Amino acid sequence: MSDIKIAIMMGSKNDLPIMEEAAALLKEFGVSYEIKVLSAHRTPKETAQYAEGLKAKGVKVVICGAGASAALSGVVAAHTLLPVIGIPIDATPLNGMDALLSTVQMPPGVPVAAVAIGKPGAQNAALLALRILALEDQVILKKLEDYKQKQRQKILETDLS
Repeated sequence: MSDIKIAIMMGSKNDLPIMEEAAALLKEFGVSYEIKVLSAHRTPKETAQYAEGLKAKGVKVVICGAGASAALSGVVAAHTLLPVIGIPIDATPLNGMDALLSTVQMPPGVPVAAVAIGKPGAQNAALLALRILALEDQVILKKLEDYKQKQRQKILETDLS
């Protein structure tokens, strides 16, 4: 069993600039993760094998980012009982709406939590994953409380005069 708590997956290396937003927050919180490029369509066997092996590796949450048909999060959710968070990626002329609909319109029995399109979604996916981990980890919970307080302070200290 490894110390990796979160698996970050993306359908293409082109998604890396967005997925790095999630990785940066996890790093800030000191939570271990690994990043993989696996495609629901181009590497279906490898994607299924990876998803099926995550729990045995000690992974607690999976974050998947994909554009266009955005099938990755659904395929992963079909092959694991771990929580899966899907990030729709703006990769087509439809500005990510196709990926958003593909991510949220999962059939009953294959749950995927969907967040916003692009970088804001990647940040929220990391925060949602951290909140899931914080259910059993008081250190992460404290860091989340501190993070939220810092966000609050930034707003309160905004001076428009």
